[in-house]
Amino acid sequence: MFVLLAGLAMLTDILSGLLPFHPRFKGISTRYVLAFASGTVISAAFFELLPEASVADNWAYLGAGFFIMYLIDKGLALHQCGEHECEVTGVSWVTVLGMAADNIIDGMGIAVAYLTKPALGVIVTLAVIVHEIPQGITTTLVMKGQGFRLSRILATLVVAGMMYPIGASLSFLIPEGAHQAAIAFVAGVFIYTGAAALMLEAHRRFNRFVILSLMLGSLLAFAMKFIE
Repeated sequence: MFVLLAGLAMLTDILSGLLPFHPRFKGISTRYVLAFASGTVISAAFFELLPEASVADNWAYLGAGFFIMYLIDKGLALHQCGEHECEVTGVSWVTVLGMAADNIIDGMGIAVAYLTKPALGVIVTLAVIVHEIPQGITTTLVMKGQGFRLSRILATLVVAGMMYPIGASLSFLIPEGAHQAAIAFVAGVFIYTGAAALMLEAHRRFNRFVILSLMLGSLLAFAMKFIE
């Protein structure tokens, strides 16, 4: 089942990457998507993952997830863009490697969360899907700016997306006794992604609707706690 959830994340990544090809895309502000994703990811980390992570015993993994994601984001990965003009100048094999590493971690997080508690796996999948939408959009925006054809862009999206099911399949390498540590690690990844990457980009300029979008995203994950 968790492989299917990871496959859903893969499909979302690919479809979101096709959005910039839609003729009406220029009228869409991705800042609101970034803000909503930020709220959802942070809320999922605080309200869902941390209570399951036994942080008192696994604080080191929490910190490791945060700082490893920082290194991936700043050293390898493609940054999400809050406007239609992206500051990232190109997509290279290093960038694809960064996206792949990020997606493998997310895929493993989906699987471990599901094995811990199926409802938790669904919530983590939701958070992954929401925060991967801006990544897919950004990938396409940058590659279009470089003059790449649709076939090359689609191939990049598919390769990056495949890392979700691959990561989920690799979850068997994590023994059951280490699941709490893995969840703490993913929580650290989510906190960095939501607070340091998505939120900062969304808030480059003050906008009350960005704040509203972020809070709505946080309420989504919070509400799922009660549905669970």
